[in-house]
Amino acid sequence: MNLQNPATESGIGRREFIAMMAMIQALQSLAFTSLLPALGHIAADFEVAQSNQRQLIISVFLVSSGLSSLVPGTISDRYGRKPVLLGYMALFVAVNAVSALVRDFHVLLALRAILGFASSGLTVLPLAIIRDRYEGAGMAKLQAVVAMLFMAVPTFAPSLGYAILEFAGWRAIFLVIGALALAVTGWFLLRMEETNPKQNRQAQRSGNLLGNVATVLGNRASIGYVIGMSLIFGGHFGFINSSQQLIGEHFGAGSAYPLIFGSMAATMALASLVNSAIVERFGTRRIGHAAIFCHLAASVGQLLLASAPGETLVQFVVLMSLNMCLLITVFVNFTAIALQPFGHIAGAAASVQAFFRLVLGAGLGGLIGYVYDGTPRPLAIALVLVGSLTLALVLYSERGKLFQRLNPSSR
Repeated sequence: MNLQNPATESGIGRREFIAMMAMIQALQSLAFTSLLPALGHIAADFEVAQSNQRQLIISVFLVSSGLSSLVPGTISDRYGRKPVLLGYMALFVAVNAVSALVRDFHVLLALRAILGFASSGLTVLPLAIIRDRYEGAGMAKLQAVVAMLFMAVPTFAPSLGYAILEFAGWRAIFLVIGALALAVTGWFLLRMEETNPKQNRQAQRSGNLLGNVATVLGNRASIGYVIGMSLIFGGHFGFINSSQQLIGEHFGAGSAYPLIFGSMAATMALASLVNSAIVERFGTRRIGHAAIFCHLAASVGQLLLASAPGETLVQFVVLMSLNMCLLITVFVNFTAIALQPFGHIAGAAASVQAFFRLVLGAGLGGLIGYVYDGTPRPLAIALVLVGSLTLALVLYSERGKLFQRLNPSSR
């Protein structure tokens, strides 16, 4: 069931709304997936001594984005979604432009931290805007379509980054990202209306904002999904951090890495499409719970293959692609479930979700990438562990009862 705020029904149409939210969220993904083929070149240009240090370009960005995520949603609950998001988008454009000029690796890492701060608004506020207009299965269905478009970015971003790298060098990647972000900013400025009307906004008191965060953290029905989703993302980020070394070097794919990575990411778009088609029929909980069990089973399969001699690239790609499909299924449905109780403070709730997903997820992903030993085994072990912990957290939130449909009209 689609439940919209009457104040947001006019103006931008549904299709344009979906495309815009997808593009805004996709800018964050573009900011790191397009750099994956260039990590080795960047490390070589800056004479980085330790090979795994190249992963800091990704990890610092993601951790900073997560640490900053409590800010944009809570501010937008007070001042409105549109002006706050515009500020974050403007900063995102500016930092990408400056990053193209940097001459020191540590300065680049500092700029990546600032860019992570800017990208936190691009991650959080589209979720709050979507929640302003939809809830329950209606939100999950729309978010699945948004995610499908969003997943198109990692499908082509590594290939785009590789093409720019070959013709213009890695610095030009930052300029292209900045130019695309500028175009999306102009689109949002001209076409999107405010979705958080003044009568719904909270008084400007820090106690209110902190109280909202405490309310979200204290909600048992939500917090298990938030932390569980974060752990699943940690496993995914661990794969992203080590994907170039794993696919390109360990399995010997070489220059075919961007194409293989993009093909794997494309399966996530397909999973989003399937989810959007079935979520209103089966409900977010049933689909989300099934996805967790399947994720754990696929991860055990990956560990068995990684522990035996002779695992092939095809075997790895098939099982990792399956886990990527399950990741996006978990994300879409867990997001809807976790935001369901917080319509009046959707910004704060979206901020808490993004905070855990990126801080815990990116921190765990950085650790997984750092312990990469030249084989897929550390990643496989991590995926089994995060799948098991996520299942336990969901059981906590659901008080031990899975696959229930509490409200068929919306969940």
